[in-house]
Amino acid sequence: MTRNPGNRRRAAGWLLLPVLLAGCTAGTGAEVDATGAPAGAQSPSPSATGADGSAGESAAAGAQDLQDAYQRVIAQVLPSVVEIRTSSGLGSGVVLDDDGNIVTNAHVVGQETEFQVTFATSPTPYRGTLVGTYPENDLAVVNVRGVPELRPAELGDSDAVEVGDLVLAMGNPLGLSASVTDGIVSATGRTVTEPPSEAVPAGAVLPGTIQTSAAINPGNSGGALVDLDGQVVGIPTLAATNASQGGNAPAPGIGFAIPSNTVADVAEQLVRDGEVTSTNRAALGVTVTTLADPSGRPAGAGVVAVEPGGGAEAAGIRPGDVVTAVDGRPVDSAAGLSTVLADLEVGDTVDVTVLRDGDEQVLSVTLGELPAG
Repeated sequence: MTRNPGNRRRAAGWLLLPVLLAGCTAGTGAEVDATGAPAGAQSPSPSATGADGSAGESAAAGAQDLQDAYQRVIAQVLPSVVEIRTSSGLGSGVVLDDDGNIVTNAHVVGQETEFQVTFATSPTPYRGTLVGTYPENDLAVVNVRGVPELRPAELGDSDAVEVGDLVLAMGNPLGLSASVTDGIVSATGRTVTEPPSEAVPAGAVLPGTIQTSAAINPGNSGGALVDLDGQVVGIPTLAATNASQGGNAPAPGIGFAIPSNTVADVAEQLVRDGEVTSTNRAALGVTVTTLADPSGRPAGAGVVAVEPGGGAEAAGIRPGDVVTAVDGRPVDSAAGLSTVLADLEVGDTVDVTVLRDGDEQVLSVTLGELPAG
C-alpha cells in the first residue's frame, strides 16, 4: 500500500463541479458516408492497404491486442473492487491489503461507522467498520474481517500518469455491481471543488485530480481508475454537471479521480493512526470568511483570526485584512483562497495581496501545513 506521496500540486452521489459546458445537440457530429468515413473524405486506395490485406489484418490484430489487455486488467483488478452500502446509499471501494482494509470516499461513508460490503466475486455481504476518515481529501478507510482470499489492488504512481493514457473505471454505478467503463486520461493536476455534503458540510477542495473521459456515475465513487498495467492510479470521486442546465444534467466524459499517491499517503495514515496526522497541504495560517461588495458579489477573504506562530502572523497579516490575491492569483472568497492554496506546497514563499484600511499591501508569506484536525 505504501507509495511515495509525490507531488501534491494537485471526484456516491452525483456531484457538482462549477463548470459551464457547451450543450451537446443533435447534428453536431461530423457527417459520415456509406463507408463510415467522414463525408468528403477520400477512401483509401487499394494500394494503401496492400494487395494482400496486410493493413487490415494489422488493424484487426491491434484491436484484438487491446481487447485482450482490457480483459486481462478487468480479471486482475475487479476482484479488488467492492460495493459499500450505507443506510442512505451505496458506493464503491478498493481493497488495500490482506488485513481487509478498503479505501473509499469520505462522502460514501458519510457519518456512519458500519457498512455492508459486497465483493465482486461473491454475493455474500460482509460487515464493514470505519477505520478512519479524512473529509478534506474525501477519503476514508473501512475494514472487513473474515473474507477468504482477499485480492489487494496494486496502487500505481499517479505522478507518472500522462494525458492520453488509456484507463478503466471500475465500480458499482447506479447499483450495477462490478461495472467497467473505459476512456483516457484527459488532464492531470486539476483542482476541483466538491459541494457541501454530510461528510464535508463546507465542501472539499481536491488538489491534483486526474480528469478522465471514462464514465463516472453515482455509485462509482470510491472505486478504481486503472491503467493497462493493472495498477490503480486514482479513486473516481466526481462527475461534472452542466451548469447551463441548472447544474443537474450530467456533462458526459468529464469525471475526476483522486490520484493514487494521495490515496496511499492518506490511507496509510488512517490505517496506522486512525486519523490523518500530516496533511501535506499548504496553509496560510488564517481563519477567513467571504466578504461581499456593495452589489453583493464576493470581494475577498476577510481575515477573522491569525494563527499564532504561523506564516501569516510572521508576515504581518492582521485580523481585519482582506486577502484579494495569493501568488498572483485573484481570491474573491474563502473557498477561492482554499482553491489557490491547494495548488501550492508547504514551505512555498508567496506574495499575498491584502486590503488594509482601504490600502493595498503585498506581503511575503512562507506557507505552513494545513492542520489535520
